[in-house]
Amino acid sequence: MFKVKKWFLVLLTVVLVNSCLMASAHAATVTVREDIGKYFEGFTAGTFVMYDEANDQYIVFNEPQSVKELSPCSTFKIYNSLAGLETGVLDQEDVYTLFKWNGTQYTFPSWNHDQTLASATRDSVVWYFQELATQIGTERMQTFIDKIEYGNRDISGGLTTFWLRSSLQISAREQVDLLHRLYSNQLPVSPQNVAIVKKNITLLENDDVRFMGKTGSGLQDDKWILGWFVGCVEKQGNRYFFATNIQAPDGAIGGKAREITKLILKDLRVLQ
Repeated sequence: MFKVKKWFLVLLTVVLVNSCLMASAHAATVTVREDIGKYFEGFTAGTFVMYDEANDQYIVFNEPQSVKELSPCSTFKIYNSLAGLETGVLDQEDVYTLFKWNGTQYTFPSWNHDQTLASATRDSVVWYFQELATQIGTERMQTFIDKIEYGNRDISGGLTTFWLRSSLQISAREQVDLLHRLYSNQLPVSPQNVAIVKKNITLLENDDVRFMGKTGSGLQDDKWILGWFVGCVEKQGNRYFFATNIQAPDGAIGGKAREITKLILKDLRVLQ
């Protein structure tokens, strides 16, 4: 009887090990869609990546560009917000996240007043997130970046500038995978704080669809040379994580990347 039980346990162990190996060997399918390139005409480079969670499938335009690491620009505000909440620099109640405007006149009128986390995220207010990063500090920021494994993890370009066409770099594919981990509670952060960040980047919400995203724009010599739009669509029980970036000598801004993304998502029938 003992020998039978021992044999059964060995067999069960082998089956479990093989199942684990098969699961670890599984990889999501990747579908390259070069026809999407029509939306990137006029730009020197660009890519689109979407992960369809239910079908475990990536849809990609310009695969070489999709793995090229670039400055995240203001898309990093998603994680700067989370770092502020996780470290306790920011309160979970938005009214207590107020930072006072110092009177500096900025090109964008929406920046020229006091801001909370919600308003600063909505209007992509750089000075707010620079102040937030300052209060978080270099040591805690580096610890947070390492903990969530963000891009190349390099914040050596300066505490208030490392994400602004400086040392921190991330690819479109990495943006998508990190968002997937964030939304799936696979990062070592509070789900309550993740919910706040998701709320602040929500652009549209109705009974069937929740559309979330954050733009980012890179400036050089008064020319917009890099545009990003990253986010997620929650629709009928499925989630679609996406990232788009565009590059050009000028005119590559986050708003344009958002327009391109929306057109592609409509083509893919993720949005209407």
